[in-house]
Amino acid sequence: MNWDDFSDWGAKISQWAADYHKGIRDLPVRAQTKPGDIAALLSSTPPETADAMDTIMADFERIVMPGITHWQHPRFFAYFPSNAAPPSMLADMLTTTVAAQCMLWQTSPAATEMEGVMVDWLRQALGLPDGTSGCIQDSASSATLSAVLTMRERATGWRGNREGLSAMGRLRIYCSEEVHSSIDRACWVAGIGQENLVKIPTQGPHHAMDTAALTAAVTSDIDAGHTPAGIIAITGGTSIGACDDLSAVIEVAKTHDLYAHLDAAWAGSAMICPEFRDPFWHGAGDFDSIVFNPHKWLGAQFDCSVQFLRDPSQQLNTLKIEPEYLKTSGQAVTNYSEWTIPLGRRFRALKLWFLMRAYGLEGLRDRIRNHVAWAHALCDILRAQDHIEIVTEPMLSLFSFRVPGDDAAQQRLVDALNNDGRIYLTQGMYQGRKMIRFSVGQFDCTRDDVMMAADVITEIWKAQS
Repeated sequence: MNWDDFSDWGAKISQWAADYHKGIRDLPVRAQTKPGDIAALLSSTPPETADAMDTIMADFERIVMPGITHWQHPRFFAYFPSNAAPPSMLADMLTTTVAAQCMLWQTSPAATEMEGVMVDWLRQALGLPDGTSGCIQDSASSATLSAVLTMRERATGWRGNREGLSAMGRLRIYCSEEVHSSIDRACWVAGIGQENLVKIPTQGPHHAMDTAALTAAVTSDIDAGHTPAGIIAITGGTSIGACDDLSAVIEVAKTHDLYAHLDAAWAGSAMICPEFRDPFWHGAGDFDSIVFNPHKWLGAQFDCSVQFLRDPSQQLNTLKIEPEYLKTSGQAVTNYSEWTIPLGRRFRALKLWFLMRAYGLEGLRDRIRNHVAWAHALCDILRAQDHIEIVTEPMLSLFSFRVPGDDAAQQRLVDALNNDGRIYLTQGMYQGRKMIRFSVGQFDCTRDDVMMAADVITEIWKAQS
């Protein structure tokens, strides 16, 4: 392909993208294919000669698109959203075009310097203290792993990377029983182990970690000769939106000199709205590390996760490695590859710059406020129906419900709804019972999209009954 062909096909694909998004409401939200359907349509051997682009594009529509679940569909109410606002998509097109590998300041000064400024823009938007810095990660999983590794190194006197963990005893990390599975995986990868991730029961209307039980667990481990390393709190847990009492967690961390990390991957975006910060954000600025995902609710094209750091030197002491070929000669600069696990880094800051300039914080706040209001309204509509039990009340734009019957009945309804195609939901577990999650957050959804879900849920449930 030459550059004239690239220009021609770039225009065609841009038009295809616009048409796709304008017509996305007419598509079933979740892919309606069966396992193996797509693979069966792909050649089992690589091509020896070139295909024409029109043939490739036709095959894309014939083979790929039937197997795509439409995450940008306005009636995507499953998981949490992975949004892609148009300005951030355009920025990613530019990032792909210049194709820079932004691991060091000198490998693209604009990427490094814009990253620092964009992190600070978001710090201000979320009301975090002056002096908080940070970096852009690919996902919350990577940010959490970075924090857990920092906990490990800090607790071992920065000896773990050099000496290994075999003689370090049991390092213990504490969290709520409502945390995301990425916390478990981070403990696996960091060599701490599942058995040393201590999950604390929750209590109260926000399903917060019981800090009395947390204190008791830390004290008991110290008495047993173990080494407490850190605490992971949550604002907006994945299953039901659980939120810890951040100020109370920080008091425990300070008392025992523990590193504290806050997972606000989904709900952190809502903290650009000052009215949502109390009580869910009080004390957040005292955490050593915070992660939130602009690629979820804020509208940035995936992937784009921001990790705030109160004192980045601790993470640098954990992750920085500087062979001669990566050194920058004669200049005091920031190299963000020393702050993160991957060496290679994409120019992720550009999409944040486009996004925030194209909408302004107030435009982004309006969307989040609408989503929260519509979720509460839908919850009240479902609550008024005899066949619906609200299991957990709305936390921002997330709530859960059940219909009559056992756990299998809940799954049958979820499967039937998703096979119907008009909306997409997922199931979860709460207090030993399966429930159905409902999360509002797709960037372009409307109130009608959300309210339509009540009719669809009732219609499909009645058809099964």
